Amino acid sequence: MTTDVDTPVRAKNTPEEEPSGAGRSERLSALAQQHGALVTLIVAMIAASLSFDTFLTGDNLENMALSSAFLAVVALGMTFVIVTGGIDLSVGSLFALGGVLAAWASRYGTVVALLLPLAVCGLIGLVNGLLIARSRLAPFIVTLASMLGARGILLSVTDEGSKTYLVDKESFFAKLGQGALLGVGVPVWITVALFVLGAVVLRRTRFGQYVYAVGGNEDAAALMGAPVARTKISVYTLSGLCAGLAGALNAAWLASGVTILGSGMELEAISAVVIGGTLLTGGFGFISGSLVGVLLLKVIQNVINQIGSLDSAYQQVVSGAFLAVVVIAQTWLGRRRRVL
Repeated sequence: MTTDVDTPVRAKNTPEEEPSGAGRSERLSALAQQHGALVTLIVAMIAASLSFDTFLTGDNLENMALSSAFLAVVALGMTFVIVTGGIDLSVGSLFALGGVLAAWASRYGTVVALLLPLAVCGLIGLVNGLLIARSRLAPFIVTLASMLGARGILLSVTDEGSKTYLVDKESFFAKLGQGALLGVGVPVWITVALFVLGAVVLRRTRFGQYVYAVGGNEDAAALMGAPVARTKISVYTLSGLCAGLAGALNAAWLASGVTILGSGMELEAISAVVIGGTLLTGGFGFISGSLVGVLLLKVIQNVINQIGSLDSAYQQVVSGAFLAVVVIAQTWLGRRRRVL
């Protein structure tokens, strides 16, 4: 067996020592990439609780949990999309459209109020998936068009935004958004259940393995027999369903379908997913990380509100700067793991 003359020889390291050191560094890099957001969240919460007496109060924590729940459901669907190497810019408009449709349909009962936004938003997600998977169009262009189209449907349904549909506060649908179980809002319980289900699907099912395979290397996944097109169609449909459900739950919480909601939500969802450790290039990510990313964004926003003297625009500045730092760190860690 010959050895390439250009290969450097490390005389000071024994064969046993070198792999051990490289393996240890690789594990540390992987842990930092997977759990860095969680460590940051814990540090941020400790710092906020020491700085503001009202941070750990029940009312403040409940408000943060409820406001996080709707974004988290959207981020759940976005996680599947980004793991495949795609992007979905339509979720903000679908969130607003789902809320308006749910509020309008609430007069016909809770089942209709939930099914209508799921059907419409899921159908739009299905169309996104078909165009991306079958026509091989760029996800950015397809979902951008869907974002504009869904916003147009929203304006048409609400007479250019002049009409607001209200939800009967005594209805079961309203209680679904405003009720509590064991002192915790029902939307929070629904979100937790969805994340548990999503984690099981992504990590423990064949479909989840297909999602990772498509994001890792689409051509290799096809050669291995993975249904690439069907997987892409499924994740975009799932993203539409999650956005529609989040909008419906938000309408139940507010007892109305607010047309101005959802603007920029797609960027928040993408930020949360990436901050949680999912790579924008696809092939790597996990559901729990996206939830941590959502919570971290909400903690940052809450701290800015607690300060009081800072304008709300600083929330976007801080979130954007934090996202940039996370992406740079992910890129560095990814290169370091490849070198090791």
